[in-house]
Amino acid sequence: MANSANSSVSYVRTEMLPEQAPPVSEAGVVKWVRENLFSGPLNTILTILSLVAIYWVVSHVFQWFAYGIWTANSLSECREVRDALYADGRNVACWAVLSERWNQLLFGFYPADAYWRPVVALIVFFIAVAPVMFNFGGRKLAIFSAVSPFICYWLLWGGSIWGPILTALGFVLAWLAYGQITRQFGALAGILASILVPLIYWRFGVAPLTGLADGILPIGIENIQSKDFGGFMLALIIGITGIVLSLPLGILLALGRQSDLFIINKFSVIFIEVIRGVPLIVWLFTASLLLNYFLPPGTNFDLMLRVIIMVTLFAAAYMAEVVRGGLAALPRGQYEGADSLGLDYWQSMRLIILPQALKISIPGIVNTFIGLFKDTTLVVFIGLLDPIGLSNAIRATTEWNGIYWELFIFIGLCFFVFCYAMSRYSQYLERKLATDRH
Repeated sequence: MANSANSSVSYVRTEMLPEQAPPVSEAGVVKWVRENLFSGPLNTILTILSLVAIYWVVSHVFQWFAYGIWTANSLSECREVRDALYADGRNVACWAVLSERWNQLLFGFYPADAYWRPVVALIVFFIAVAPVMFNFGGRKLAIFSAVSPFICYWLLWGGSIWGPILTALGFVLAWLAYGQITRQFGALAGILASILVPLIYWRFGVAPLTGLADGILPIGIENIQSKDFGGFMLALIIGITGIVLSLPLGILLALGRQSDLFIINKFSVIFIEVIRGVPLIVWLFTASLLLNYFLPPGTNFDLMLRVIIMVTLFAAAYMAEVVRGGLAALPRGQYEGADSLGLDYWQSMRLIILPQALKISIPGIVNTFIGLFKDTTLVVFIGLLDPIGLSNAIRATTEWNGIYWELFIFIGLCFFVFCYAMSRYSQYLERKLATDRH
């Protein structure tokens, strides 16, 4: 019986087998290639055709890029150098246009001895936004962030230092007017006072006070006119200013659209719908051609400033709808919870509602920012020399008449760097705030 029982057992394991690596065809790159590129006859044929097409494009484009000419004074000279170097007459890029005109593409007609000023202004901007973007630096760096726009303005345009200082004083007057009027006449009167008081001060007070202060203690640097601005410096100034100003203005418009105050609600609705209902190019032409008809005779309103204001208002209208979407996505219980804690309107918005709404709206906000930055190229139609406008001016010269791709590739690459950086920061912020969990 024992022998028959033992003979019925075919195998008895006496020890554990060691772990082994999976087969090469079932792991890693080989598995991915087999499943995604060669999973069937049709997929295999498409993969082979795609590889042939990619090889053909890359081989020709790489040759055009890699064998490009970097040293020449004109397109004709660039072709002469190409013919001397490559007897087969291959088609290569003439990167010499970038070597010769990089300063115009980046700075426009800004004086060469003052290139350090926009560079320092850009560094100041990055230092100023660091506490906001990465939440560090403390109160001192936050104060620097508040005054950095006036520093950047003074560095870029120059002139007396008292102009930016006295202009910044207008915001202090707005804060004081809001506090005093609100305590005596209510919130609506305080909001109106905070708008009217600085506007009156900037219109009638800044210029004479700047002249008086400059006469007593003249401190300043060379003044540079807006007509000398151009290239990517112009695109960055318009884009960054529009981005920085449109976000808070868009938040206020979104809150105004949901306000129970009749005047504020209707003003916000009309502003948003009118601005969004007209293309940006029309508003730019309005800023360029029509705005002067509504100003007092003899008023000198800088074109670049008019464009910045119009771009900011346009972006703010779209930003308001993005933020309103975030506000609408919040459950009603969040508003009721804020009320149950005894918070007033501004406390509940600042501490509970807006942080959650803005967190939800991050993709839409950054998408609006990217669109705004790319739309700065539209200013070429009203005479401002952005990178596209300068490329047209460069191609109109006898030296570089006939060159196209090199300039456009460089311009596109620069825009891609800035837009891609904003996109990556958006993803970083979403991961940091965990927008997928509530």
